[in-house]
Amino acid sequence: MRSKDSERTSMWTTLSPEEAVPSDHPLRPIRAMVNQILAELSPEFSRLYARRGRPSIPPERLLRALLLQAFFSIRSEPLLLEQLRYNLLFRWFVGIGMEDRIWDVSTFSKNRERFLNGEISEKFFAKLVAVAREANLVSDEHFTLDGSLLEAWASHKSFKPKDDDGPPTPGRNPDVDFKGKPRRNDTHQSTTDPQALLYRKSSNTPAVLGYLANALMENRNGLIVGINTTQATGTAEREAALHLIDSLGGNRRITLGADKGYDAAEFVDALRERNVTPHIAQNTSRRSGIDKRTTRHPGYEMSQRKRKRVEEIFGWGKTVGNIRKLHFHGIALVAESVRWTSIAYNLLRIRNLGVA
Repeated sequence: MRSKDSERTSMWTTLSPEEAVPSDHPLRPIRAMVNQILAELSPEFSRLYARRGRPSIPPERLLRALLLQAFFSIRSEPLLLEQLRYNLLFRWFVGIGMEDRIWDVSTFSKNRERFLNGEISEKFFAKLVAVAREANLVSDEHFTLDGSLLEAWASHKSFKPKDDDGPPTPGRNPDVDFKGKPRRNDTHQSTTDPQALLYRKSSNTPAVLGYLANALMENRNGLIVGINTTQATGTAEREAALHLIDSLGGNRRITLGADKGYDAAEFVDALRERNVTPHIAQNTSRRSGIDKRTTRHPGYEMSQRKRKRVEEIFGWGKTVGNIRKLHFHGIALVAESVRWTSIAYNLLRIRNLGVA
């Protein structure tokens, strides 16, 4: 018997988001990890908020929502809030009941500076790495490093001479002809994002306004153990690499794999001074800083195979995590966005390893 296509509404319902999410849903172990870390960060949150006044949106909910934005490739916060209004899965993960109202998009903007000042993303990332280390998922000896260019939220038209005091070009999107005109970071600057620099990753790619994200990966399971974001300069990647190595602490012997872009004599010497064995790919187009002292060992060949996994980090971040084209201006907010994307990647990796 055919049923009629009619809508039925009920004044009351007993359905909760918890009941709507299957018990074997892949987000359940991730939510458990996130809640554990957020509970440990509760004293940090208390220090960021006043003791009196109107109750705020719980910071735990805001941070869970930011992770959902990375998991599901939601390109903006207004679209994220739209999903929270009708998506039961999102409501369950964030911790919002069926009757709870969704906050305004300005809540993210107001709390972003608070989270930056409290270094919440750094502390969350460190605790997540500690969780992986306790589960014996992280290598303490073998690492890989790489950097990637992230396109800034600024167009080439905004890259103008610093001494340009002329009247603004009329129109919202005027025609600009800069073909054949030299443009350099020391003479030009973006009016949209002054901290973004013009940079070309290689001779086969065009120059773009952007930032450099640098990731330090352990080789056992491909987890990120260090992440930072810098301005796009010619030496930024190697400087960031040394900073990430120093952040590991200790003076134990470790190996570091990297592509041939890091094959520079000064960088190799700096690694050896830090008790780091440089398993860097040899740059055969010039005199390499890597010789047979390193390449004759079987561990060097193994590091060359393992180091390619670091590309998965940036591949996921750019295709899923929304960092191919950045949505913030300034190095501080860009670094914050990259760090939360890295946290989301690690959460997925740990879940896939079956630990959570």
